[in-house]
Amino acid sequence: MATSVTMPALGESVTEGTVTTWLKQVGDTVELDEPIVEVSTDKVDSEVPSPVAGVLLEILVPEDETVEVGTEIARIGDASEASAPAAAPAAAAPAA
Repeated sequence: MATSVTMPALGESVTEGTVTTWLKQVGDTVELDEPIVEVSTDKVDSEVPSPVAGVLLEILVPEDETVEVGTEIARIGDASEASAPAAAPAAAAPAA
């Protein structure tokens, strides 16, 4: 099952953050606590570590987009999950 990566609270009064740079791309293997994205607020720039080891399955927020704290910005799972979404549309196409 995929694990969500959310925009962290980078300060007591901070309510939103901007995705500055993705350090990993979809399909990349990530280790626990490995930095996967850089985010910034009006007060601080920070790297967000991976909450689990696995494969970056999906990037939900593109670079330079600002979102509220707690917003899901990416999903990490295992390699079998990475291939499952690609297989589903192919299986549905012949039925249509």
